[in-house]
Amino acid sequence: MIPLLALQLAFSQTAPNFNEQLVPMTEIPDPLTTFNGQTINTTSEWENTGRPETLDFFEKNVYGTAPGAPESLTNTVLEEADGALNGKARRKQVRITIKQGTKTLDFTILLYLPKDTPSAPVFLGYNFFGNHTVHSDPEISIPTAWSMNDESIGVLDNRPKAISRGVRSNRWDIETMLAAGYGLATVYYGEIDPDKNDFTDGVHALYNADATGRGDSDWGSIAAWAWGLSRVMDYLATDDRVDASRVIVFGHSRLGKAALWAGATDPRFAAVISNDSGCGGAALSKRKFGETVERINSTFPHWFSKNFRRYNENEDSLPADQHQLLALIAPRPVYVASAVEDTWADPRGEFLSAYYASPVYALYGKKGITSSVMPPLNTPVSRTVAYHIRSGGHDVTPYDWEQFIRWANEQFQPDN
Repeated sequence: MIPLLALQLAFSQTAPNFNEQLVPMTEIPDPLTTFNGQTINTTSEWENTGRPETLDFFEKNVYGTAPGAPESLTNTVLEEADGALNGKARRKQVRITIKQGTKTLDFTILLYLPKDTPSAPVFLGYNFFGNHTVHSDPEISIPTAWSMNDESIGVLDNRPKAISRGVRSNRWDIETMLAAGYGLATVYYGEIDPDKNDFTDGVHALYNADATGRGDSDWGSIAAWAWGLSRVMDYLATDDRVDASRVIVFGHSRLGKAALWAGATDPRFAAVISNDSGCGGAALSKRKFGETVERINSTFPHWFSKNFRRYNENEDSLPADQHQLLALIAPRPVYVASAVEDTWADPRGEFLSAYYASPVYALYGKKGITSSVMPPLNTPVSRTVAYHIRSGGHDVTPYDWEQFIRWANEQFQPDN
């Protein structure tokens, strides 16, 4: 076991803790020691023993067990244009139809690709309020799926609205991606699984005979969103204009949790980026800093498997922690990003996950986080396991995208 870098002082289980001095002393599981105490010394031992048991734990006890690929997945090109965004991009909107038995589910991929690039790498990520919110482009279709209400951006009556067009463009630096030679694929996450404590709609309804109930290890919404990202990958692998060997899955906040789980469960993703993903994402649960396991399970009971509730106010009994989720992605690159004002997501806990996951990457000869001292503000550590903490709060900014793009360029060089 690895001693956690914190002081052992009194800690309240009921009120959120934002004081580093009140983080409890505990032990972080060594990712290179199996659950029965066997030491892992080689990549073969990791892949044959350590990784399978770690993946099994997270699947059954955190995110829930998702089904495999559906019986049928077809696509229909709804619209495409070679001169989008003032001639900078090729825009494509594709409806994906998933069929399972007699049931079907549709969702739409919005794809922007550099206009003159024969086969481009792509950032893939969900958006929160509809494809039309990521850019003011008037040709982007508006989804009809259920949405969280947000009066500040014009979402009322639980349906996306035209008034919201482009309201989240600040989170998607599309022109910068295109200029760097990258495309963007995005999907409204509510089309995969509406973000509410109800399993009667979305992808769960395709598989659940009794959609109103689920077993203790059945999949929650985060696993459903991760499953949906893999279905987008199914399509991207067929698009000649996409370099399917360089699809980087990205997510912010709850969708950062989904991106990490997608990267852990689907090796087709070339790299993974987690932005402000916090509890149940990149942050160590055992620190009990900011959002805790009990708080997240109480507020969002549909996100995780029911088994995860066993660790409500009981994080010390976790045999694995979130750094081992990052380790499941090895040897593929992973980037963890934090924001200094986003204390709810526990930036230090996110950083320590990257640090504690790095020994698994070292087995493969990959460089990770080698110091337990957090880097200065706005000073990225750009390695196979990368990290930065920037100024500001819970958001995605042009600064973040600048770092992600630079890092992606480094990781896809021939000598990496």
